Amino acid sequence: MNNRCPFSLRFVLPGLLALIAGQAIAQKLPPPAKTVFKCEVGGRIIYTDSPCPGAEKIEVEPTRGVDGISGKKRVGRDVQREQHRELMADALKPLTGLNAKQLEVRQRRQQLDFEAQQECMRLDRQIPALELEERTAKASAQAELFALRKRFRGLGC
Repeated sequence: MNNRCPFSLRFVLPGLLALIAGQAIAQKLPPPAKTVFKCEVGGRIIYTDSPCPGAEKIEVEPTRGVDGISGKKRVGRDVQREQHRELMADALKPLTGLNAKQLEVRQRRQQLDFEAQQECMRLDRQIPALELEERTAKASAQAELFALRKRFRGLGC
Protein backbone atom coordinates (compact mmCIF):
# COMPACT_ATOMS: atom_id res chain seq x y z
CA MET A 1 0.00 0.00 0.00
CA ASN A 2 1.16 3.55 -0.73
CA ASN A 3 1.97 5.65 2.39
CA ARG A 4 1.70 8.94 0.53
CA CYS A 5 -1.15 11.37 1.23
CA PRO A 6 -3.90 11.65 -1.34
CA PHE A 7 -3.24 14.36 -3.91
CA SER A 8 -5.65 16.97 -2.53
CA LEU A 9 -4.63 16.45 1.09
CA ARG A 10 -0.92 16.94 0.27
CA PHE A 11 -1.65 20.44 -1.03
CA VAL A 12 -4.39 21.47 1.40
CA LEU A 13 -2.74 20.35 4.65
CA PRO A 14 0.30 22.71 4.53
CA GLY A 15 -1.94 25.68 3.71
CA LEU A 16 -4.30 24.79 6.54
CA LEU A 17 -1.41 24.46 9.00
CA ALA A 18 0.02 27.80 7.86
CA LEU A 19 -3.38 29.44 8.32
CA ILE A 20 -3.76 28.05 11.85
CA ALA A 21 -0.21 29.08 12.78
CA GLY A 22 -0.72 32.53 11.30
CA GLN A 23 -3.92 33.05 13.28
CA ALA A 24 -2.23 31.90 16.49
CA ILE A 25 0.66 34.31 15.94
CA ALA A 26 -1.64 37.18 14.94
CA GLN A 27 -3.66 36.82 18.14
CA LYS A 28 -0.50 37.33 20.22
CA LEU A 29 0.73 40.37 18.30
CA PRO A 30 0.25 43.82 19.85
CA PRO A 31 -2.23 46.19 18.21
CA PRO A 32 -0.76 48.24 15.37
CA ALA A 33 1.06 51.29 16.61
CA LYS A 34 -0.48 54.66 15.92
CA THR A 35 2.44 56.47 17.52
CA VAL A 36 5.74 56.57 15.69
CA PHE A 37 8.99 57.98 17.00
CA LYS A 38 11.47 59.83 14.79
CA CYS A 39 14.93 59.03 16.13
CA GLU A 40 18.46 59.93 15.15
CA VAL A 41 20.76 56.93 15.44
CA GLY A 42 24.36 57.18 14.27
CA GLY A 43 23.60 60.33 12.27
CA ARG A 44 20.71 58.65 10.44
CA ILE A 45 17.00 59.35 10.88
CA ILE A 46 14.88 56.27 11.60
CA TYR A 47 11.18 55.85 12.35
CA THR A 48 10.17 53.25 14.91
CA ASP A 49 7.30 52.30 17.19
CA SER A 50 9.74 52.07 20.13
CA PRO A 51 10.73 55.26 21.92
CA CYS A 52 14.37 56.38 21.97
CA PRO A 53 16.16 59.22 23.80
CA GLY A 54 15.41 62.60 22.23
CA ALA A 55 12.76 61.13 19.92
CA GLU A 56 10.15 63.24 18.21
CA LYS A 57 6.70 61.73 18.75
CA ILE A 58 4.55 61.52 15.61
CA GLU A 59 0.89 60.49 15.65
CA VAL A 60 -0.16 58.61 12.52
CA GLU A 61 -3.57 57.54 11.31
CA PRO A 62 -3.64 54.41 9.15
CA THR A 63 -5.47 54.44 5.85
CA ARG A 64 -8.96 53.03 5.66
CA GLY A 65 -9.29 51.11 2.45
CA VAL A 66 -8.40 51.65 -1.18
CA ASP A 67 -10.65 53.82 -3.28
CA GLY A 68 -8.27 55.91 -5.39
CA ILE A 69 -7.42 53.24 -7.95
CA SER A 70 -10.82 51.90 -8.96
CA GLY A 71 -13.12 54.56 -7.55
CA LYS A 72 -14.83 51.88 -5.45
CA LYS A 73 -14.38 51.91 -1.73
CA ARG A 74 -12.84 48.69 -0.52
CA VAL A 75 -12.72 48.20 3.21
CA GLY A 76 -11.10 45.24 4.93
CA ARG A 77 -12.48 43.45 7.95
CA ASP A 78 -10.06 45.16 10.31
CA VAL A 79 -11.26 48.59 9.16
CA GLN A 80 -14.89 47.44 9.41
CA ARG A 81 -14.23 46.33 13.01
CA GLU A 82 -12.58 49.66 13.80
CA GLN A 83 -15.48 51.62 12.30
CA HIS A 84 -17.94 49.47 14.29
CA ARG A 85 -15.97 50.16 17.52
CA GLU A 86 -16.06 53.90 16.74
CA LEU A 87 -19.82 53.84 16.17
CA MET A 88 -20.32 51.92 19.43
CA ALA A 89 -18.08 54.37 21.30
CA ASP A 90 -20.07 57.31 19.89
CA ALA A 91 -23.32 55.65 20.96
CA LEU A 92 -21.95 54.96 24.47
CA LYS A 93 -20.29 58.36 24.93
CA PRO A 94 -23.26 59.85 26.85
CA LEU A 95 -22.90 56.99 29.35
CA THR A 96 -19.12 56.61 29.52
CA GLY A 97 -17.91 60.11 28.63
CA LEU A 98 -15.13 58.50 26.56
CA ASN A 99 -14.34 58.85 22.87
CA ALA A 100 -13.32 55.85 20.72
CA LYS A 101 -9.59 56.11 21.49
CA GLN A 102 -10.14 56.51 25.22
CA LEU A 103 -12.54 53.56 25.25
CA GLU A 104 -10.00 51.44 23.35
CA VAL A 105 -7.29 52.32 25.91
CA ARG A 106 -9.62 51.46 28.79
CA GLN A 107 -10.54 48.10 27.25
CA ARG A 108 -6.88 47.26 26.59
CA ARG A 109 -5.90 48.18 30.14
CA GLN A 110 -8.64 46.05 31.65
CA GLN A 111 -6.59 43.06 30.47
CA LEU A 112 -3.71 44.17 32.74
CA ASP A 113 -3.29 43.39 36.43
CA PHE A 114 -4.12 46.08 38.99
CA GLU A 115 -0.53 47.22 39.59
CA ALA A 116 0.09 47.67 35.85
CA GLN A 117 -3.16 49.64 35.52
CA GLN A 118 -2.06 51.95 38.35
CA GLU A 119 1.37 52.42 36.77
CA CYS A 120 -0.25 53.23 33.42
CA MET A 121 -2.29 55.96 35.10
CA ARG A 122 0.87 57.41 36.70
CA LEU A 123 2.63 57.33 33.33
CA ASP A 124 -0.38 59.07 31.74
CA ARG A 125 0.35 62.03 34.04
CA GLN A 126 4.16 61.93 33.96
CA ILE A 127 4.83 61.54 30.22
CA PRO A 128 2.97 64.68 29.01
CA ALA A 129 4.59 66.75 31.76
CA LEU A 130 8.07 65.56 30.76
CA GLU A 131 7.31 66.05 27.05
CA LEU A 132 6.36 69.65 27.80
CA GLU A 133 9.51 70.09 29.88
CA GLU A 134 11.61 68.64 27.03
CA ARG A 135 10.06 71.02 24.47
CA THR A 136 10.56 74.00 26.80
CA ALA A 137 14.18 73.05 27.54
CA LYS A 138 14.83 72.49 23.84
CA ALA A 139 13.36 75.90 22.97
CA SER A 140 15.40 77.68 25.66
CA ALA A 141 18.56 75.82 24.59
CA GLN A 142 17.92 76.85 20.98
CA ALA A 143 17.37 80.48 22.01
CA GLU A 144 20.59 80.46 24.07
CA LEU A 145 22.53 78.86 21.21
CA PHE A 146 21.14 81.45 18.80
CA ALA A 147 22.25 84.29 21.10
CA LEU A 148 25.73 82.78 21.47
CA ARG A 149 26.14 82.30 17.73
CA LYS A 150 24.93 85.85 17.08
CA ARG A 151 27.47 87.20 19.59
CA PHE A 152 30.19 84.97 18.09
CA ARG A 153 29.48 86.36 14.64
CA GLY A 154 29.18 89.92 15.94
CA LEU A 155 32.61 89.73 17.54
CA GLY A 156 34.08 88.32 14.33
CA CYS A 157 35.33 85.17 16.03
